[in-house]
Amino acid sequence: MTYPVMLENEILPLDGYAGALAGRAFRPDLGGPAVVAIRAEGVFDVTAQFPTMRDLGETADPASALRAARGERIGALAELLANSAPDARDAAKPWLLAPVDLHAIKAAGVTFAASMLERVIEERARGAPDSATRIRAEMGRLIGENLRALKPGSTQAERLKAALIAEGAWSQYLEVGIGPDAEIFTKAQPMSAVGCGADAGFHAHSHWNNPEPEAVLIIASDGRIIGATLGNDVNLRDFEGRSALLLGKAKDQNASAALGPFVRLFDATFSLDDVRAMEISLDIEGEDGFRLEGRSSMRQISRDPADLAAQLIGAHHDYPDGAALYLGTMFAPVKDRDAPGQGFTHKVGDVVSVSADKLGRLVNRMRHAQDCARWEFGTAALMRNLARRGVL
Repeated sequence: MTYPVMLENEILPLDGYAGALAGRAFRPDLGGPAVVAIRAEGVFDVTAQFPTMRDLGETADPASALRAARGERIGALAELLANSAPDARDAAKPWLLAPVDLHAIKAAGVTFAASMLERVIEERARGAPDSATRIRAEMGRLIGENLRALKPGSTQAERLKAALIAEGAWSQYLEVGIGPDAEIFTKAQPMSAVGCGADAGFHAHSHWNNPEPEAVLIIASDGRIIGATLGNDVNLRDFEGRSALLLGKAKDQNASAALGPFVRLFDATFSLDDVRAMEISLDIEGEDGFRLEGRSSMRQISRDPADLAAQLIGAHHDYPDGAALYLGTMFAPVKDRDAPGQGFTHKVGDVVSVSADKLGRLVNRMRHAQDCARWEFGTAALMRNLARRGVL
């Protein structure tokens, strides 16, 4: 499917340029990426002040630092958006990239009751989607709706755990869903995420997979949460369902981590409370005419975002370049796409949009991972490029 035109007013947050919007763009004239400030007047290269997004995030007040930064205007946002879809790209002009660079790309799993139930279903179905409907009904009978109000690690959670063990229904996913310790894993390598307009990838051998629309925290090396962006945590349900030890393969393929369109830094217009109250929308449009819409409410998350960030980084684990942390989703598509009982899975050409009022819209087209643009510009290439440009 050809990308729909990505219009400026559809990609921006609902309040437009009111926030401190930071991003990255590839500059063909310089042979590498630039840290950019997204403003009503245009997109400005501020790499001379902040060689990497990591450097911007390490300042005492990133939003104020970004607003004060001056740099070369490299185009209007509309121009960069139009050049970000690979089908229509002019390789001589700038385009948007994922808005993180040296950050560790991490994800929290099983943070919503609905998605926790789906992980248990995957485990019991052993990767077979035609078994999911029956198991979903069985687990619903055993667990019910009480999980949404259950505080992980609480006395009530321990009682439920004991009851489920007695029923023979305990699962490793319930352990991280209602136990004291969150599941936090490596989603992708630093520099490997794709941005708005890029193709996103899923494994060609997967027959049961889906997008996961999520809010993503941007965290400095000292643990400060400095902003947020949108993410699509592409997931292979059949791979992970066969074995939890296949999590790395289920989550990390070429182009399977999408982030963007920008990082919105915390300031008077945007805070962690806005993330806590966020409604995240998903829209999938397939070449076969299939359409799926969904929503994920951050109000229903089982663990507070600040708690997840604290479990990621602190005395037990350092991230000297900071981290991007996917917060998980309550969205697990069960609508049948082809045969009854087979549920949803991606097809090549699906256009996936993830949006939230305060963060804008992230748009990607789905391709098999091996057919997406190869990841060739890593950390070493970035350091050499910045050194050549004299900004290190």
